[in-house]
Amino acid sequence: MAEMDKTRLASIVAALVKDSEKFREDRSADRQRAVEYYDGTMSDIPHVQGRSAVVTRDVRSSIKKVLPSITRTILGNDTVVRYEPVNQDDEESSKQATDYINLIVFPESGGYAVVRNAIFDALLNKNGVIKWWCEEKTDIKASYHTGLDDMEHSVLVGEKDVTVLEHTERQENIGEQIVTVHDVRIIRRVTEKQIKLAAIPPEEFLVHPDALCVDESPIVGHNWKLRRTDLVAMGYKRELVWSFAKAGSNDTEGTAEKESRRNTVDEQDELEIALEEVDFYDLCVRVDFDGDGIAELRRVVFAGGLGEKNLLENEYWDEVNYADIIAEARPHQREGQSVAEDLIPIQRIKTVLLRQTMDNLYWQNMPQPIVQDDMIINAEAVLNPSFGKPIRVKAGVNVNDAIGYNRVPFMADKSYAMMEYLDGQASDTTGINDASSGLAPDALQNMTAKATALLEQGGIGQIELMVRTIAEGLKRVFRGLLRLTIQHQDKPRMVKLRNQWVTFDPRAWNAGMDATVNTGLGAGTRERDMMVMGQVIGLQEKAFAAFGPDNPFVKPDNFYNAAAKMLEAAGLRSAEPYLTQPDPQEVAAQLEKLRNKPNPEQMKIQAQMQLEQAKMTANRDKEMAQMQADAHIKNIELEKESIGRREQLEADATREAMKIEFEREKLSSTERLKMYELQQQRDLKILEMNAAAMAKSTGEDESVQIGEDGAVSKQSLLADAIGNLSMLIQQMAVQSNQPKRIVRDPMTNEVIGFESIQPEVMS
Repeated sequence: MAEMDKTRLASIVAALVKDSEKFREDRSADRQRAVEYYDGTMSDIPHVQGRSAVVTRDVRSSIKKVLPSITRTILGNDTVVRYEPVNQDDEESSKQATDYINLIVFPESGGYAVVRNAIFDALLNKNGVIKWWCEEKTDIKASYHTGLDDMEHSVLVGEKDVTVLEHTERQENIGEQIVTVHDVRIIRRVTEKQIKLAAIPPEEFLVHPDALCVDESPIVGHNWKLRRTDLVAMGYKRELVWSFAKAGSNDTEGTAEKESRRNTVDEQDELEIALEEVDFYDLCVRVDFDGDGIAELRRVVFAGGLGEKNLLENEYWDEVNYADIIAEARPHQREGQSVAEDLIPIQRIKTVLLRQTMDNLYWQNMPQPIVQDDMIINAEAVLNPSFGKPIRVKAGVNVNDAIGYNRVPFMADKSYAMMEYLDGQASDTTGINDASSGLAPDALQNMTAKATALLEQGGIGQIELMVRTIAEGLKRVFRGLLRLTIQHQDKPRMVKLRNQWVTFDPRAWNAGMDATVNTGLGAGTRERDMMVMGQVIGLQEKAFAAFGPDNPFVKPDNFYNAAAKMLEAAGLRSAEPYLTQPDPQEVAAQLEKLRNKPNPEQMKIQAQMQLEQAKMTANRDKEMAQMQADAHIKNIELEKESIGRREQLEADATREAMKIEFEREKLSSTERLKMYELQQQRDLKILEMNAAAMAKSTGEDESVQIGEDGAVSKQSLLADAIGNLSMLIQQMAVQSNQPKRIVRDPMTNEVIGFESIQPEVMS
């Protein structure tokens, strides 16, 4: 079949746009109501004049609680996305793409604000939409150059897109030569390409009502208003752009939602034609343009209408450059479930109850007066009271009878209980509470640790599901950014990355690499992630200790990733200031050095063994020295004891010898004394016998007397004998009491006797 003509194409696109716009407008009322409830205007519950107009802000409160947690979870670190290799040759390019997209492309395209706004739209309006594209824009830059020589001038004016505005030649003395120099003023048309991201407002997004996802919709696009000068700057011809009808000239479908986001000047006369706005359609449509029977994806651009003359671009397109961002997915539907949708009924009921409660309190503070006009002179003083204004009654009238008040029952306490119940319902419905937002609620103070943990996990679990659902939508965005980078960056680019200048050339990268959005650092999960990563690092350290750095289980990159994840979980935005990404070449060189060196662990074990041996040797030497010292001391003690025993034995022997000698001396003296006594007795007996004999012979008395003539009497002989015996006993006593010394054999040193020691004579 023949190729489709532009008229047919415009007709098909117009029909698809009409269906999409009708679907969009049907949802406009719901989106507008969500915005009103978020802002607290709530036009569906008008307040009664004279009554409370207060509103609750449940939608706003819940979104403000959960939005920072989700945003921090996804955007809380430098590595928002990681690209995974799909082929063996993609290992290095995947790392380069991860660094380049996260640190260069994503920030330059305004990605952080775009993702935050899309998440907000998902929480408030069911779906957030992100668009990505490469913007090619021409800019005019003027410059002035002086003192150029002929070569420099020719090179400058010969450059593409350079127009010379002024040119002057002059002569200058350079050394001893006179040369011609040029002064040139030029303008340069610079065409720049830049990857862009944008969060599309729901009222500007077009998708077919029958679509289950944007990738399968017959039409997906963006419809908004642009100024004519913007279209010319985009490269479209001025004459064509000036022929388009201005926006609103044929628009009868304008909505309050659209106008609420625009701030335009109504006085047309005050606007130049270049600043007029026209309708602009950037669409991805599936249509069988080439007539082969298969609908292919094409990008078509219209401005000022959807007619054939309004068609600006019609080209083959490789992907739908739009992504739905959904917080809570509905099975088999493109649209998600919003937080506002869950909370609008609750906020409506709470607003009514709060207004009634306030009215009830107002009635308690200002009860309705009851006045009898015929008893009060100035009834307005009661009906419209003011401080110090008197109330005058007629004479003789009791004031209590003239004035009364209508007492309204106090029912506010019932409303408080009901509103607490509704708060619990809101938390159960959305999963949003103080715990899920990363704050410890006061109610947790009186709960057990286990109950608190269960409550926190319950809230965090629902928020984690939201995060993962949002991350699925962001995967399309980051895959699209990678393809755009590969397609439109046609030359290497040098950028400063981690304090180093690095050159990236995306042309060699694989555009089909998969993308993984990092999650897991939200409220309540940081402590868990830090604990898990601590365990992982512990296992890695054990593997290093057991098998060395060149082991098959843990590589340096694995250890770096674990440590970086630990720092991210601790709340640090980037691990770059604290850790350095391992260089493969440097790692290989270090491993080669380590292979030629003893294993540090083995060296450690060897050193430990040497230390143990040294300790054992020292202990052995110490024990030997101690044993020797103990033996020496023992020998000394034994010798001392032996000497003591020997001396004791000698002393005992001496005492025994002295005793024996004393006993012998004593015995000898006793025997001598007895012998002497016996001798004296014998002598005395002889004397007595002689005396008796002489007396008998002479006849005289028995007493013997020896006179001067030689005669001896019996009494005198006896006295002499007794005196001699006493003297002998005294001599023996004196001799026995005298000190004695041991007498030894000069040869054998044995004791052979004792001798008395004569006392020294004092002079």
